[in-house]
Amino acid sequence: MALYKENYSKIITQGELLEIQTVLQEIQHEISPLFGQGKVADYIPALASANPQDFAMSVTCNDGTCHSIGVHTQKFSIQSISKVYGYTLALKHYKSALYKRVGREPSGDPFNSLVQLEYEAGIPRNPFINAGAIVVADSLVSHYKAKALSHILSFIQESADNDNIFVDRTVADSEMEHRFRNMALASLMKSFDNLDNDVTEVLETYFSQCSVTMSTDELSRSMLYLANNGTDPITKKTFITPAQAKRINALMLTCGHYDASGDFAFRVGLPGKSGVGGGIVAVVPGKMSIAVYSPALNEQGNSLLGTKALELFTTKTGLSIF
Repeated sequence: MALYKENYSKIITQGELLEIQTVLQEIQHEISPLFGQGKVADYIPALASANPQDFAMSVTCNDGTCHSIGVHTQKFSIQSISKVYGYTLALKHYKSALYKRVGREPSGDPFNSLVQLEYEAGIPRNPFINAGAIVVADSLVSHYKAKALSHILSFIQESADNDNIFVDRTVADSEMEHRFRNMALASLMKSFDNLDNDVTEVLETYFSQCSVTMSTDELSRSMLYLANNGTDPITKKTFITPAQAKRINALMLTCGHYDASGDFAFRVGLPGKSGVGGGIVAVVPGKMSIAVYSPALNEQGNSLLGTKALELFTTKTGLSIF
């Protein structure tokens, strides 16, 4: 069990006082032999140019202190990490009614699978696979109409306490140009009456939210509300209820890494969400949020070095929820 002493920069674990910055430096050194493994996502051409040698890791604690290593100010496409923000807004507005359209169970299948969706009558297993996030985007289009994207972006900026966060239109356009798999998912759900709005409009909103660019510093800061029962511990703004924060964290733990979610829980032991842009966010409830970036992905589409870095962090600090 890990305890804090004096401030959030120091952790007592197994009787030893650890500095978080020192832990991050150790992690950066220990993962260095893994560089060169994994593959940058290339099915979205605008992501293919990412440097596979890039690495960053940021920890933002509930008292506002931040610790970082690597290219932690470099922005990258957050991709499916954006699903957390969209789901937060949808859950805030629709509450339990949202569960009628998107489930709460792990899929056990790849993030863009059509097969399971067909068998289950167009109801996605959870909001963090592509089909589920498209339904969430549809619900936000219904609520906000043409301003859905601006509200999603405003929420991300507010949660990060930073107005300098935007959509990368080059990435969004690239995703729209190569939309065919997601178009198939959306059209299938439309045929089951689980999509209320125009398919193209919903996909444009979805692709745009996925194309938001952030640094690990910004990402770790933006997730503090999930580490503090739905309220930003620094600005004191309440975004969602404690019960809703609990549910989002639970889904991040069980569904945040697609068909590798069980393995991530086994190795890291924290609620987390990955994106094919190479980012991962993780939450230590009551204490901090963590963001890592390394664009080389493993076979399941999650950051290879990022996953290992988070495993080392919870191993060294004892800050797993288990």
